[in-house]
Amino acid sequence: MQQYLGETVIIVITLIAVFLAIVLHEVAHGYAAYVLGDDTAKKAGRLSLNPLKHIDPFGSIFLPLFLLWSGSGFLFGWAKPVPVSFYRLKKFPRDMLIVSGAGIFVNLLLALVSGLLFTYMNFLPDVVRIFLVYFCISNLVLAFFNLIPIPPLDGSKLFFGWIKKPWAQEYVSSERYGLAALIVLIVLLPMIGAAFGLPVIDPLRWYLSAMLNGFMNLIGA
Repeated sequence: MQQYLGETVIIVITLIAVFLAIVLHEVAHGYAAYVLGDDTAKKAGRLSLNPLKHIDPFGSIFLPLFLLWSGSGFLFGWAKPVPVSFYRLKKFPRDMLIVSGAGIFVNLLLALVSGLLFTYMNFLPDVVRIFLVYFCISNLVLAFFNLIPIPPLDGSKLFFGWIKKPWAQEYVSSERYGLAALIVLIVLLPMIGAAFGLPVIDPLRWYLSAMLNGFMNLIGA
């Protein structure tokens, strides 16, 4: 199908699919928190599907464009985290785990729906079917990426946030250092390998490839 569409159209479709997956991921966090008693995200206007309310300069613009330019096998990013006041939730740690996992759950659900539509709705126009493919992949990559237990990713809260120990709470709150670690993982390690003519050092890509392959094998795709 892709040979019938121009490269620019494919790039636009890919970026739309990635950013829509990111926005729906964040809105899912905010809506889950709202249902469970915290209206912080609602008051901040972050339950909106308006992408301008969710753009993060690095995660929403620079990173996807950099990965696209570098020819990375995966294209993903993140939006500004939806504000959640965990102390306002009705029951800890249950509600914190639900809110933290809501974005991942929605991404997996969207991936399943878009995958089924692509498989069984053969009459859809090629441009729509191409979008469904990239939307499915974007949601899967975003879900698996967020499972990594590095703050501020959801995995840090899912794996450590419920532990009522100072070290665990300090780790979950160390978002600045976690973001630095992610930049090293995503950007610097692959660049170092390429700059010195070494074998590709890309643990994130290896992890995402393994998770995607495992998921596809699980559903028999």
